[in-house]
Amino acid sequence: QVHLVESGGGLVLPGGSLRLSCAASGFTFSSSAMSWVRQVLGKGLEWVSGINTDGDNTSYADSVKGRFTISRDNAKNTLYLQMASLKPEDTAVYYCVKSKGGSWTNPLDAWGQGTLVTVSS
Repeated sequence: QVHLVESGGGLVLPGGSLRLSCAASGFTFSSSAMSWVRQVLGKGLEWVSGINTDGDNTSYADSVKGRFTISRDNAKNTLYLQMASLKPEDTAVYYCVKSKGGSWTNPLDAWGQGTLVTVSS
């Protein structure tokens, strides 16, 4: 079975930075594209960012472009999301998501439990 465990969430001031991590196991991490998806309380899901298997191709939602950076360390089976210039609107539960195959456009077939990021003064 696939396991995805997010960490790094917490309370941060507006304008601050935070780095999320996702520890992956139960599958060949280096063969799967990965994404970050978030959900604001009481609202729908928003795809945030995707990354291919080698980490040399990435994509971002317009709402986070220029502020967030997705990366991966295949040797450590870990996905990252570096968040900077955080805004209150970024407050959400952030999920690490696995794609079936090497493209984030493929169906999403596994989710982590999520980690809460709260941007507030």
